[in-house]
Amino acid sequence: MSEIEQAGRRVVPMTGLRGVIARTMSKGWEAPRVALGLDVEMTAAIAKAKQLTGELGAKISVTHLILAALARTLRSHPRLNAIVGAQGVEEFSAVNIAVAVNTADGLVAPVIRDTHEKSVGELAAALANLAERARAGGLPPSAYQKGTFTLSNLGASGIDWVTPVINPPQVAILGVGRTRDAVVVRAGTPAVAQVATLTLVFDHRAIDGYPAGLFLRDLGADLAGTGA
Repeated sequence: MSEIEQAGRRVVPMTGLRGVIARTMSKGWEAPRVALGLDVEMTAAIAKAKQLTGELGAKISVTHLILAALARTLRSHPRLNAIVGAQGVEEFSAVNIAVAVNTADGLVAPVIRDTHEKSVGELAAALANLAERARAGGLPPSAYQKGTFTLSNLGASGIDWVTPVINPPQVAILGVGRTRDAVVVRAGTPAVAQVATLTLVFDHRAIDGYPAGLFLRDLGADLAGTGA
């Protein structure tokens, strides 16, 4: 991406990767979008990530557990594991999750193929490999194609929640904010727990609010119980 310095201002042309991002976001915005949010206790997930890090000898994060939980939940809710095609909504049995990766030139979303068939350790290795190659500009165009769902985790940026733009032609995308201390009520008693806000943004042409809400509920329950 070439930048232009003009009389005290910097112009970043919307060409190259920035142009691709602009066109993709514009296309995603055309869909009738609806967002649903859910606060999920992440205490068990954080403990599970630490346990797996010790067992596997590799860094396991909450993002990897979210990927595993997404794969399980999408298999039970195939309307979210889908794209809007020329003939209608196309549901897929294979779960291919695109993961938003920030690079020096902009946002890209390489795809982890057959996410549902991978262990948490395999997901961690696959994501690390894709992210490293994406930032180095070493991924072919095919690495960004045929995703059936997208995950955008902005927790590392410190924000509480995000409503990401759908990655067309996919039906839905999940946004994740930071894990933070929050007051929750357990058996009528206030307590402090580690909580993250999950936001599901979906194309209302393909799915209605109630079944989308059930998907988000089930995903939250999976993460809170960490079935990984």
